[in-house]
Amino acid sequence: MKFHLLYVSSVSACFELENTSPYYAPEAFDVLLNGAPALTGVRTNVFSLFELRPGTEYCVALGDEQLCFATLPESGCVSVRDFGAAGDGVTNDTTAIQSAINACPENGRVTVPAGTYYVGPLVLKSRMTLELQKDAVLLGDTCEEHYPILPGEIHDAATGEAIQISSWEGNPFPCRQSFLSAHFCRDIAIVGQGVIDGNAVNSTWWENVKKRPLGRPKLVFLNQCENVRFHGILGRNSACWNFHPFFSKNVHFYNIAVEAPKDSPNTDGTDPESCDDVKYIGVRFSVGDDAIAIKSGKVYMGMKYQTPATRHVVRNCLMEYAHGAMVLGSEMSGGIRELTVSQCYFKHTDRGLRIKTRRGRGKYAVIDGVEFSNIRMDNVMAPLVMNMYYFCDPDGHEELVWSKEPHPVDDTTPYLGSFLFRDMTCTDCEWAAGYFYGLTEQPIGSVSIENVSFTFKEDASSGRPAMMDYIDETCKCGLYFNCVRKVSLKNVTMQGQQGERLITIQVDEVTES
Repeated sequence: MKFHLLYVSSVSACFELENTSPYYAPEAFDVLLNGAPALTGVRTNVFSLFELRPGTEYCVALGDEQLCFATLPESGCVSVRDFGAAGDGVTNDTTAIQSAINACPENGRVTVPAGTYYVGPLVLKSRMTLELQKDAVLLGDTCEEHYPILPGEIHDAATGEAIQISSWEGNPFPCRQSFLSAHFCRDIAIVGQGVIDGNAVNSTWWENVKKRPLGRPKLVFLNQCENVRFHGILGRNSACWNFHPFFSKNVHFYNIAVEAPKDSPNTDGTDPESCDDVKYIGVRFSVGDDAIAIKSGKVYMGMKYQTPATRHVVRNCLMEYAHGAMVLGSEMSGGIRELTVSQCYFKHTDRGLRIKTRRGRGKYAVIDGVEFSNIRMDNVMAPLVMNMYYFCDPDGHEELVWSKEPHPVDDTTPYLGSFLFRDMTCTDCEWAAGYFYGLTEQPIGSVSIENVSFTFKEDASSGRPAMMDYIDETCKCGLYFNCVRKVSLKNVTMQGQQGERLITIQVDEVTES
C-alpha cells in the first residue's frame, strides 16, 4: 500500500494513500509506528497520528511500505491547566486559556488536556501551535453579549485606507467576534483529536437569523493570515459558518471533521473567501448548509480588491447532509480560478457540484477552467447544478435577478467559462442529473461531461434543482441545458430518467459520443 506524508507538526503527522478510490480505502489496513501497532482497521485514504514527541524521528509502516519522518522542533510548551483552566465544563476558562496563548513563546505550543473548557472568544497569535488533546473540548459561551462587536472595516489613522476586520456574506458588515480567530497572523497550527464546539445548539444563535442586525460569530475566522494548518480536530455547532479564511494565504486542512445539525441555519462547513492556496484533504463534512463554498466577496469587495479565490485543492473528502457538497459562489465577485476537486464522496446532499451566481456580481466575477473528477455521489438530489439566476440577497426576487430578457453585458455581468465533469458515478439521483442555466445575455461558455453515469431512485421526490424563481419542480429529469454555448458529452450513461435524457434550449453546439 503506497502512501505519502501530507503534513507534520511538532506533535502530529498526516498521511495519504496513493490510489483512486474516493475517500475510502479499497480495504481496511493497519498502521505500525516504530514497529509497534498504532492504528488498526483504518478505512479511509487519509489517516493521522497524534501526541507524538517534538523533534523526534519516527518510521511508519503499512505492510511492506515504510516511510520515515521527523516531527518539528518547538521552543517550549505551556498547558492551559498551569494558567488556572479548570476544564470542568462550568467554570469560565476564557481568561486562563487566553493567558496561556499570550504567554506561549514564539514557535511554541499551547496544549489543552482532556476536559471541557467553557470559554468565550479566543484570539490566536503568530508562530504558535494550539494542541487539543483527545477528549479536550473548547465549549462556547452561550451568552451573546460576551461576543464583542467587530466593525466590518476600520480606516488607517495615517492614510485613511480601509482595513478589513470582519465580513458577513461577502460584505464588510459588523459581526460578533468569532469563537476562535486570528488577524494578520502567520505560522499557526491547530492540531489534535479534540473538539472546537461553538455550542450554538444550546444557545440563541440559531433563532431569528433573518432579523439580526449583526453577523453571527463564525467558529474559526482567519483575517488576512498566512501559513495556517488545521489537523485532526472536530469543529461543530457553530453559530453560522464554521471555518472562514478571509483574504488569507496558504491555509491547509488535513483530516479534520466539521459537523452541524442538518437543519441548522447557515452552518457552512467552510467558506474560503478571496484566499490563495487553500487545501482540504481528508476532511469529513456533515452540516446544515453548503459543505465547501468557495467565495470571493460581493460586488463592493470584488470591484475594490479584485482578489480571486485561487489555487484551491479539494481531495479525498466526504460531504454528507449538506445543501451543496462542493459549491462555487454565490459571493464570487472577485472570481475563482485554478480549482481542482477530485477523489471525493458525496452522499445525502441536496446538490453535488454546485455553481451559483447572479446579475450584479460584476465583471471580475469570472469562473473558468474548472475541473471536477473521480467523484462518487449517492442519494444526491441533483448532482450537477450551474445557476446564474440565484435568488440571494435582499433584492434576490426582483425582476433584475429572474428576468430571462437579455440585459446589457456591462461591468455588473458575471461570467462562467469552461467546466469539465469527468469520471463520476451518481446513484439514486432524484430531481435531475444535471441542471445548467446561463444568463440570456451571457450564456455559460462550455460544459463537458465525460465518463459519468447517472441512475435514479425508483421513488424519487420532486424539487427545484436550482434556487431560482419561476422554474418548475422536476423529478428524474435528465441533463437540462439552457443558455449554454457548447455542450460536450462523452460516454455518459443514464438509467431511470423520465422523458428525454438530454434537454437543450438556447444551446449553440452539442456533441455526443
